[in-house]
Amino acid sequence: MRALRLAACALAGLGQAASMAWPWGGQPLWWLQLLSLAGLAALLDAERRHGGSWRRTALSAWLFAMAWLCGTFWWLFISMNTYGGLPAPLAALAVFFLGGGLATYYGVAGGLWGWLAPRLRPGGRVLLFAALWTLAELVRGSLFTGFPWGAGGYAHVDGPLAGYAPWVGVYGIGATAAAIAACVGLWPAQRQARALPVVAAVLLALPLALGALHSDGGDAASTGRLQVALLQGNIPQDEKFVPGAGIETALRWYGDQLLRSRAALVVTPETALPLLPRQLPEGYLAAIATRYAQGSQAAIVGVPMEDGPGRYANSVLGFGPGLADRPYRYDKHHLVPFGEFIPFGFRWFTDMMNIPLANFGRGGLPQRSFDWQGQRIAPDICYEDLFGDEIGAGFRDAANAPTILLNVSNIAWFGDTVAIDQHRAISRMRALEFQRPMLRATNTGATVVIDHRGRVTHELPRLTRGVLEAEVEGRSGITPFAWWVSRFGLAPLWLLSLAVLAFSVWRARTRR
Repeated sequence: MRALRLAACALAGLGQAASMAWPWGGQPLWWLQLLSLAGLAALLDAERRHGGSWRRTALSAWLFAMAWLCGTFWWLFISMNTYGGLPAPLAALAVFFLGGGLATYYGVAGGLWGWLAPRLRPGGRVLLFAALWTLAELVRGSLFTGFPWGAGGYAHVDGPLAGYAPWVGVYGIGATAAAIAACVGLWPAQRQARALPVVAAVLLALPLALGALHSDGGDAASTGRLQVALLQGNIPQDEKFVPGAGIETALRWYGDQLLRSRAALVVTPETALPLLPRQLPEGYLAAIATRYAQGSQAAIVGVPMEDGPGRYANSVLGFGPGLADRPYRYDKHHLVPFGEFIPFGFRWFTDMMNIPLANFGRGGLPQRSFDWQGQRIAPDICYEDLFGDEIGAGFRDAANAPTILLNVSNIAWFGDTVAIDQHRAISRMRALEFQRPMLRATNTGATVVIDHRGRVTHELPRLTRGVLEAEVEGRSGITPFAWWVSRFGLAPLWLLSLAVLAFSVWRARTRR
């Protein structure tokens, strides 16, 4: 039975991975996330009822998280093996160790639950499960710069819990989902706790009431419409930095589109121009600056920047009237480990891969928006849109808060995989949290326009070269989530979860 329970934990973890973006269609499945997490709660409780120690519940939770995380970002193998040249066994091992290391946080949470739950009543066990799950998610999203890809809340962009987004954000949704899952998973073995199904039903229904209070972003109002052209170059990753191949193709195609487009705002993906300004053909950037120096058009262009010997930044430049000599500039703040900076002690690992790596400098937080035609456009680059608290830093001053969010990205490193679908869901969650439209200009997909309710209104087919022309409506107003996260970051969720844990420890001690 013990082996069967462990196998069931791993299977439930794979269900959690599939809920992030169903492999056959790419859509997130909120009900599968709840079902798989309820399975974990039931399995942990079965260990408790069969006399299992906290070590066994820790192992069960670790196996669940290991299967979930490796099943969520298995596509890292492609970047390391296909494009980085790392031998397949080593690339697979690297994904395994990353997933196993991050799963440790959930293993610790499972061990604490196994230690404390036997001394708590059913309601206390539910609260403890939700608090420990949330703490594990928060630690994963912050420790060692954080890697929160695939957090449980992202499965709910289309579900009933999406109504919580403008109030408590993705981690708050994850905490609520954990409480619902615990109610469902613990109830069958504790029939005397008749209130648990009722609590789960209330938590599922409450977003309907919250949506009525905040159905259109509270005090949100339209800030006007903007015609945009989002460019998707579809430059193969194995050619992107190769002279005579991807570099020339990118410079020619993006240059032509920037010079020919008639949209009010033209946007390229991250590092669409794959050379430093001094390496570009003579007059290339000057021609773009001159093109947009007058008239009613502007452009945002992804290009790496150099601020001195060995000082680089992953940046976007904004061109428009009055900006010919001094373009707008945004520098990426949250850098990717092993991609944009090399963690201490891991030079040996990056030296094994044929990936153009450099230690990039970090941009500040927050950085000013790109102001154009009555809109304040806030860029972020690549996986920066995973960090809603950092995006939220720009919302403290309501009068100058962004009206449109913009993500420029290149995830061609991961091929035609669910990574594209997962990233789309992440951007949709940011739109829900802040009640702002989100534009995404990417190299291979998903190049989309998302409205302020998190709905995809326009999208280019992935892995094609094309231009997405659309109209986007900017929005004002500050959501409750934007208000508190801009002032306190994620501290309220940390404190609340730690308070529940501390209370559980106290109650467990008094019931010895």
